[in-house]
Amino acid sequence: METLKKISLIVLLGFFSTIVYAQQNTEKKIIEGFQNSYLHEASGNLAEAILDLKNVYQADSYPINLRLGWLTYSSGMFSESQSYYNKAVALKPYAVEPRMGLVLPLAAMGNWDAVIAQYHKVLEIMPNYSVALHRLGLIYYGQKDYEKAEKYFEKVVNLYPFDYDGLVMLAWTEFHLKKYRQAKVLFNTALMHTPTGASALEGLKLMQ
Repeated sequence: METLKKISLIVLLGFFSTIVYAQQNTEKKIIEGFQNSYLHEASGNLAEAILDLKNVYQADSYPINLRLGWLTYSSGMFSESQSYYNKAVALKPYAVEPRMGLVLPLAAMGNWDAVIAQYHKVLEIMPNYSVALHRLGLIYYGQKDYEKAEKYFEKVVNLYPFDYDGLVMLAWTEFHLKKYRQAKVLFNTALMHTPTGASALEGLKLMQ
């Protein structure tokens, strides 16, 4: 009986050793796949960079799906990119980076409602994320919805009161809302940051 226990233990240890070895070997191949992918991307060979990761693809791997989202987007494969980014979002629903990646193919395909929805989701996770705030402001500004744009640019300027881009975009938004006094103050503050700022100079010239 004691001999059987020892044999069972040896078999069990051998089984677990095999599993650990297989896992380590798989992880090593994935890391090599990433390394080769970075090298191919750096040399401009995106097709090979994608293939490097597809050769070690695992559907439940967040890093692989995230990177394939970027590489396929960079290759102009927008639908495929969207699919990989969506998988990354599903794997890490509270992560910001896959959603910020997802907006790239969505915007490239002109799906602005979905882009806006993703930025709003990002802001649910990180309410003061200035990049998402600024980009939402730009979208609404481009749609000439200046009241909504004002809301987001104001948040950016409250977070970064001496940021040229935020100041200028809020200034132009106020200009279109006919809030000329506020616009002038903002344009002048922007020029304190960048005295040769063409956009701020143009705005002030229009109000002379």
